[in-house]
Amino acid sequence: MKYHETKITVRFNEIDAYRVAWHGHYVAWMEIGRNAVAGQFGLDAEQLVAAGYLGPVVALELKFLRPARFNDELTIKTSLRRSQTATLEFVTIIVGSDGKKCATGTTTHALTDMEGVLQFQLPPVISERVNRLLASLEL
Repeated sequence: MKYHETKITVRFNEIDAYRVAWHGHYVAWMEIGRNAVAGQFGLDAEQLVAAGYLGPVVALELKFLRPARFNDELTIKTSLRRSQTATLEFVTIIVGSDGKKCATGTTTHALTDMEGVLQFQLPPVISERVNRLLASLEL
């Protein structure tokens, strides 16, 4: 699986009383990576709305492997897993500058219309965008 990479630096306000990055920020970092890659293919939240759909998070999984600390340079590696349903499943690996994994996770987004009606298959406009994103990651 190939990943899109987004670089971030852990800011002072992201550190907790234990002097490590607070666990909730990892979810925000996953979102930064997800939006960076999804936006290139018309699949970020605003672009989905413009196409007439919503992609709410219905599942989130996050495994912490080692702490990130103030001023650490992290790479948010994001990919999209192929799905047979009308969902978008983003896979994330957060890696420190030493190449060691800090965390891994996934977010699953169910596709609905603007009234919240669950879609059972990807509409053609979204399917085409997903296929372009997947093709870019399969090079």
